[in-house]
Amino acid sequence: MMASNEDHPHGDETVGGAEREIKRGITVMKKVIRDRDRGVLIKVHWNEGGQLIEPNGSTLTSFIGALVRNEVPITCDNWRNKQLNEAKDKIWSEIKRCFDIEENRRDHCLKLAGKLLRGFRTFLSTTFLRDTEGTFVDAELPSKYASLISPKEWETFKSKRKTQEFKSVSETNRQRASSPAYPYRKGRVGYGRLEQSILTKENSSETSLPAHVLWKEARVGKDGKIKEDVQQIFEKCETLSQSIVPYEDTDCRSILSRALDVPEYSGRVRGKGFGITQKSLNIKKQKTPSNKELQQTLEALKAEVLELRKERERDRAAGFKDTSDKDSINCNFQPTIPEGISPCHLYLARPTYRMVGKGKVHNNLGELLHTKPLPTGSLKVSVDIALEKDALLPHPDDVSDATLLGDAIGSFVAWPTDLIIVGYETPTKSKAKDKGIAREIESVASQKEIPVAKKTEISKRTGAKKKNPSKYRACLHTYLETTDISDGCVRLIPMDGAIFGFEYAEPLGKEDFDQILYHTQLSVGVINTYMRYLYDKLMGPRGLEQRFSFLNPMKTNLTEMIRKPDEVRTYVVERFMADTDREKLFFLPFNTGDGGHWLLVVINPFKEIVYYLDSLHKDWTTYPAMKTIVDTIIQTVRAQRKIQVPKRKANNITWNRVECPRQRNNIDCGYYTLRFMKETLLMDRTDIPSDYFDEYRCAYYSKDQLDEIKEELCQFIIELQVL
Repeated sequence: MMASNEDHPHGDETVGGAEREIKRGITVMKKVIRDRDRGVLIKVHWNEGGQLIEPNGSTLTSFIGALVRNEVPITCDNWRNKQLNEAKDKIWSEIKRCFDIEENRRDHCLKLAGKLLRGFRTFLSTTFLRDTEGTFVDAELPSKYASLISPKEWETFKSKRKTQEFKSVSETNRQRASSPAYPYRKGRVGYGRLEQSILTKENSSETSLPAHVLWKEARVGKDGKIKEDVQQIFEKCETLSQSIVPYEDTDCRSILSRALDVPEYSGRVRGKGFGITQKSLNIKKQKTPSNKELQQTLEALKAEVLELRKERERDRAAGFKDTSDKDSINCNFQPTIPEGISPCHLYLARPTYRMVGKGKVHNNLGELLHTKPLPTGSLKVSVDIALEKDALLPHPDDVSDATLLGDAIGSFVAWPTDLIIVGYETPTKSKAKDKGIAREIESVASQKEIPVAKKTEISKRTGAKKKNPSKYRACLHTYLETTDISDGCVRLIPMDGAIFGFEYAEPLGKEDFDQILYHTQLSVGVINTYMRYLYDKLMGPRGLEQRFSFLNPMKTNLTEMIRKPDEVRTYVVERFMADTDREKLFFLPFNTGDGGHWLLVVINPFKEIVYYLDSLHKDWTTYPAMKTIVDTIIQTVRAQRKIQVPKRKANNITWNRVECPRQRNNIDCGYYTLRFMKETLLMDRTDIPSDYFDEYRCAYYSKDQLDEIKEELCQFIIELQVL
């Protein structure tokens, strides 16, 4: 099994014969104990995926192996047994005494302990209870382990290995592990530390590697050679990664699993190793354009802005002129587009601003379309390539009855002038066709093949693709340059009544946009806009409105609670009472007013539970006015629902402080609050674990995770077409 190859099963032994093992002795981690006695905590490090890495990753692993062998008997077959809770608590307590480690790493360390215990039991069976032919041997307790294993435990352990049930399972596992198709060749080096060494050696700015790249590197031998079958799988992954269009992809398997043609497993991520779960890397994202398409859109927007600036300068230089003669000649002739026939990109603005095709624009005086005048504000174009065949034509063709772009290939249609970008080269035949890749699954941006030499060079270096984390922010920045936002004007974001319980328009001005573009403290306007994004993109499509809801932070901040407590109570009680027959979570992004710190309060009025998520790791006692108001609201709802409780339990409202990721500066609190809401919705759970969700648990959010929030905001604002 691959998992057993990632880290040695028991941390400090090497399987290779009983004699050798006895000579070595038992690992007791003296250095760790000496440091502990001196009051020195050993710092451990983690990669972006939450895996142990160096320095001190292997030290902690070996220490956990020594602890679990001392604290848990080898007769334990079920690591989830509640009778082991005391031993697990002791193991975690000892880890914290010796290592500088966050509380939210407990789950990872205990899972690793369970894995190491299983490996130790396997080692004992293989080394002492089987001969060279695999036949069971009734061996005595090895003297080496007499301090760890009692004679009674050893006899019980042997008796379990004699049963027919165990022999059957053991034989199946042995056959499966004896001849893997693509054996792991890095010994005790786990995937996490392997990835770290590759990135360090390559001096790469990337924080992680694609799974198929890491998988290939894990199968390179000491001689540096790669077997042909492994290289073939890797090249197949490279081809798939270039040809798959993410937002059209319906296969939930990873690139590596598709290349290997095997199913995914819920307990692990293929090619990533211990500590990374399938759910954390398999979140379904909203359909988004490819990087190439966004880059072309950005370049087109920049060119358009430059042309608008030039036109404005020409107008200023010419002064005020009477344009009535010009208008009367032909309102469809556009001086900003070259006269005559020019190649062009064709865009649509709804539901998102995107390129949908390529063709040629005919900008001539008196130009007609099928002997009829062109619609006002449009030009005649011939459609050569349809990147979205199902895109609706902005002006359906009455002559051919064409309504879709794919039906208009080779014919003339009318296209709005402001959605025509002049300038492109007709692409040559794609090499992808020769490789058997259908034209429909090429990148919808330019459908040009990536040069083979360049792709090979990248693959040899790290295999990691260059990230473009700010594509939507760049687009939004370009949009804003053409507006009057900088002059103090605002844009209104419509808020449906279902989001906060009342309908209104949220104003966004230059300050708000700058917060997203330049990563500064978030305002309530930006927070509310992102909640509308969550409502539109997550809650609506997934049918989560029955389980989750929002409270408007403008009506429920600390200032309002102190100045207008009755109004706050009335608003929240009405929201709660609208859904009294079902369990539901209400998100309250709470602004403390002392420097604008954001935290998240999540209320389950049905069960009278309040979850408190503060990225500064404070608790609710810091804000007593807020807690008093929330408790009073829940008690009011209880009374209106006519729930009877004993007087002594009237104040028994449960407050749970969640060990959520922690911010590392005084700016990120708003972004953390937004991620807490998003991740809770993605989990679709009406309870939040006290140590946060396994799938998203980390010490702090990375730059990419915070950039993801900004990218979603920018894309959403562009899609709303409020600019």
